[in-house]
Amino acid sequence: MTKPTLAERPAILAAKRQLKMARSTHAYVRGNTAKFYEWLDASPASRRVPQGPAIWICGDCHLGNLGPINDGGGKIAIQIRDLDQAVIGNPAHDLIRLGLSLATAARGSDLPGVTTAHMIEEMVTGYASAMADPANGDTGPEPDAVRSVKRRAIGRRWRHLAKERFATREPLIPLGDKFWPLERFERDALAELVTEPEVAALVLSLDEKDRDRTVRLVDAAYWMKGCSSLGLLRFAALVGLKNAKGRSDYALIDLKEATSPIAPAAKGAKMPKDEAIRVVEAARALSPHLGSRMVAARALDRSLFVRELSPQDLKLEVEQFSAGQAVKAARYLAFVVGTAHARQMDADTRHAWAGVLDADRRGAIDAPNWLWESVVSLAGSHEAGYLDHCRRYAMRA
Repeated sequence: MTKPTLAERPAILAAKRQLKMARSTHAYVRGNTAKFYEWLDASPASRRVPQGPAIWICGDCHLGNLGPINDGGGKIAIQIRDLDQAVIGNPAHDLIRLGLSLATAARGSDLPGVTTAHMIEEMVTGYASAMADPANGDTGPEPDAVRSVKRRAIGRRWRHLAKERFATREPLIPLGDKFWPLERFERDALAELVTEPEVAALVLSLDEKDRDRTVRLVDAAYWMKGCSSLGLLRFAALVGLKNAKGRSDYALIDLKEATSPIAPAAKGAKMPKDEAIRVVEAARALSPHLGSRMVAARALDRSLFVRELSPQDLKLEVEQFSAGQAVKAARYLAFVVGTAHARQMDADTRHAWAGVLDADRRGAIDAPNWLWESVVSLAGSHEAGYLDHCRRYAMRA
C-alpha cells in the first residue's frame, strides 16, 4: 500500500475504526467505551448501581479484553489483557460491562433472551465464588471457547507469532494494511527507546540463561491495531538480543500510547499522573502475569507503555455461542474478573462486597436487579447506537 503520511493517518484510522464497529453490535460495544460511560452518567437505571470498594478495575471489561496470558513458567492463565481504561474505581462497572458484552455476543449468536438471563445469573455465581475464595474458588465447567484458546496458546512458539503477525519467519516486519512505514524521526526515537535501561531490562529478562547481551532495534512499524484505541500511537518493534559470541535472538514488543481514561475514578482515588505508569500499575494489580512484562516510557513527547508480546497471548474470540457454552462462559469469565478484583481486597472487604451483590435479588432472575436492569438498558441503547452508526457510516462510504 502507499505509505500514509502523518497528516493522512488520522483519517485512515478513523475510517478503519468506523468499519470495524459496523461489523456487528458486539464489535460496536467493544469499540465504544464512551457510550457505556455516557449511559452511566445519564440513565436512571445507573443510579441504582452500588458503590463497591475502590480498587483497580479494567474499565473496559468486554470479552475481547480477556484471554490467555503466559505466566512465565510454562503455564497459561486466563486474565484481563487490556488495561488502557483501568482506574481505581467501582468494580460494579466491570461486572456491568462484562454482562453487556456477553449479552450482545448471545444476541449475535441468535440465542433467546432467557439464555441471557441465565448468563447474568451465572455471572453473579462465578464472581461470588471468586470473592469467597480467589485462590481455589469454583470456576464452574471450563467453556469450549476457553479450552480451545488455551490449547492453542500452550503449543505456540515464536515461529507461530512471527507467521501470524508478519507472514514470515525472518526478522522483518512486512509493510501492508496492518503495518505502516515509520517516519525517520519515529524510527530514531524507537531505536533510542529500546536501549533505555528499563526497556532494555524488560527485553533482557526474557532470556534467563544469558543476560550478558546488547539490545538493538531491528525493525519497527506503525501498527494499525485495535478498535477503541485506533488513532493513538501504536508501534510494533522487533528487538535483537546479541551476545558476545555473536548469536542473536529476537523479541517482539508492543509500544502503545496511553491517554486519559474515559472510565470514572473513585472519588479521592490516588493514581499515577503519568498515564503509562497508571496502565502498568493497574496491570500488575489486575493481571500480574501481564503486568510483569510491562514498563512505562516516554517517546515522541508521548507517554507509552511497552510490553513484550508472548506467542501465548491470545484474544478470547467468540464467533458463535451455543446456549450451554454461553452460560458456562459467563460463570467462568466472571470468576476471572472477580479474582482480579478480589486479590486487591482483604477478607472483610470481600465479604462485605459479596453481601452487597447478594442483596437486591428479589426479581424474576437470581441476580441483583441493578445488574439485570443495567444490562437490559445498555443492550437497548447500544443496539440503537449501532444501527445509527451503520446508517452514518453507510452515508459516508
